Amino acid sequence: MPTAVKPHRRRKKLRNAIWRGVALSDVEYSRLTAWQERHAYNVLIKQIYLVTLLFTNMQLKGSDEDGFGIEIVLQQGDRKPPSCVHGPTLLFEKVCKGEEGRRFYACSACRDRKECPFFQWEDDKVSEARLLAREEENRSKMPPFTHQQYCSRFRKFLALPLGRRFCQDCQLLLLPGEWEIHASHKMSQADDITEARLSRPSLMLKPLENKKSNAQYLFADRSCHFLLDTLAKLGYRKVLCVGTPRLHELIKLRNQEGKSDPMKSLLLDIDFRYAQFYGQDEFCHYNMFNHHFFGGEAASGVLRAFLGEEDGEKVIMVSDPPFGGLVKPLAHSFSQISETWRKLQTSEGSVVEMPIVWIFPYFFEPRILECFPSFTMLDYQVDYDNHPLYKHGKTGRKQSPVRLFTNLTPRDIVLPREEGYRFCKVCERYVWSGNKHCTKCNLCPSKDGRVWKHCSECQKCVKPSWRHCQSCARCALPDHPCGNSPGLEGCFNCGSLKHKRRACPLKDKRRTDNKRSKAKGGRNLPKQPMKSNSKRKSGAQRRANKLKKMTE
Repeated sequence: MPTAVKPHRRRKKLRNAIWRGVALSDVEYSRLTAWQERHAYNVLIKQIYLVTLLFTNMQLKGSDEDGFGIEIVLQQGDRKPPSCVHGPTLLFEKVCKGEEGRRFYACSACRDRKECPFFQWEDDKVSEARLLAREEENRSKMPPFTHQQYCSRFRKFLALPLGRRFCQDCQLLLLPGEWEIHASHKMSQADDITEARLSRPSLMLKPLENKKSNAQYLFADRSCHFLLDTLAKLGYRKVLCVGTPRLHELIKLRNQEGKSDPMKSLLLDIDFRYAQFYGQDEFCHYNMFNHHFFGGEAASGVLRAFLGEEDGEKVIMVSDPPFGGLVKPLAHSFSQISETWRKLQTSEGSVVEMPIVWIFPYFFEPRILECFPSFTMLDYQVDYDNHPLYKHGKTGRKQSPVRLFTNLTPRDIVLPREEGYRFCKVCERYVWSGNKHCTKCNLCPSKDGRVWKHCSECQKCVKPSWRHCQSCARCALPDHPCGNSPGLEGCFNCGSLKHKRRACPLKDKRRTDNKRSKAKGGRNLPKQPMKSNSKRKSGAQRRANKLKKMTE
């Protein structure tokens, strides 16, 4: 008879298997005791935590000698990625300098693993039982009602003569038969649930606050009215509101007042709570990071019907994504919407790009322009009601960093002079009053609202707090670490200083060669996790070593 495996050795084997990314079989999984299941879960959480540390920026950066990074891989073709509760996951690649990267799937919407713990290596083989369990878990986390049921409940709620109640804990409009179930919860009484209140659900619903997933910052009335007035003057009669519930509300309110030309709007948002207040032709449960409609083909059909420009009704998209979101998947989703709009155009002389206003912080300008070269960043400062810092009226670096990125003609967007904006005749656009035109650069260079200064050695304008460093041959903060000049890192894959990894001709060669070796029967050994090195050199020492090698 085979000798029994001692418990501590069995636990060690389990721990090593999980750390190496080896999936347990259904038989092995069924033999685990309750303690071992908890132990496996804790070890897996530790592994996910390490990946979360890599996930913080989700963008590939220059690396030191022993560094690593994460970059997103936009999938092409018909290969279907696994799904979490937020829809299809995104494919990322962990790359180490001089080594082949390893790819994994993770949630598209959440950077916090506590919100969505989905993690799967690309080369993992998942059993049928595990897939069924995952699908069941995803279904259990879906909204309690369908959109059609929410609409039916809302009609019944409006018909109630007295005693309207809204559960603040569950964020749910309650029907009389549900009052007893929610009796111990915090309630909003009938006096607070007026018709005017129901027409502005963003004032009733508690904003989501998780900054690593779906934090909601709502437009202040000043910014909201400016956006809508500008779009109306430019002749747009349909507004696709992607993550902008306040703008959607204002359009409906103005239509009810009847003081201006009517406009149509469709809200796409990941917050399903808005389904309680809007019909199926006014709201779609949507994830903008993976272009996923939770309502399936019916919901995507609503979008296609809205994007059609019958009777000359021009369409524009206004999007306000979470500030911590990845630019590349957002741009990919917006491009898919633009492509759908383009296919619906009937006139041959129509523009090839859908009009878009993307609201995002100014320091993302290089990444946005990389995806949409036709976009221009405007100086208008967008402020929010429920954000502690992004408020109107502050000066200097305390101003809101959120700007408008658009493919509309900049001179057509008139910024309010009473708020401190002026028209630059040379640049042919409205700019902030503190954004002084530079005759040497021939543009208004300021991005953050401060007056920038021109550096004759760098031949460009820089922030007022920067100083030119002769050692680095560039402008930087006075206390910056010398020698950390941009571009010294070079390619993360081959080490060349002439290009970055995304343009490396050898980027996919290592992966292709490895696949060929596997096809010939080569061993595919599981990778060990990266071990922490307590004697790791400091960043300054590594940079000094790199400069020394370059000068030798």
